[in-house]
Amino acid sequence: MEVHLKPETESRLNELAIQSGHPTDELEEDAMAGYLAEVRGMLDGRYEDIKSGRVKAIEGEAFFENLRQREEQLLDPRLAE
Repeated sequence: MEVHLKPETESRLNELAIQSGHPTDELEEDAMAGYLAEVRGMLDGRYEDIKSGRVKAIEGEAFFENLRQREEQLLDPRLAE
């Protein structure tokens, strides 16, 4: 797998590799593993919130309709009145 980074991010990664003495591919692997573990934990937590009833799931279409209305209000403040 290839990872494409912005030049400034790649520069920071290279600096970190020099400072830490670890190769960039090892740092990339560690960063991705940590990120994926964090995302998995967040998703598991949200699933448990829904499953336990602490959070009520909303239908997708209702969510997007609400989102469209909020966007319209932000673009035209007269609609918020």
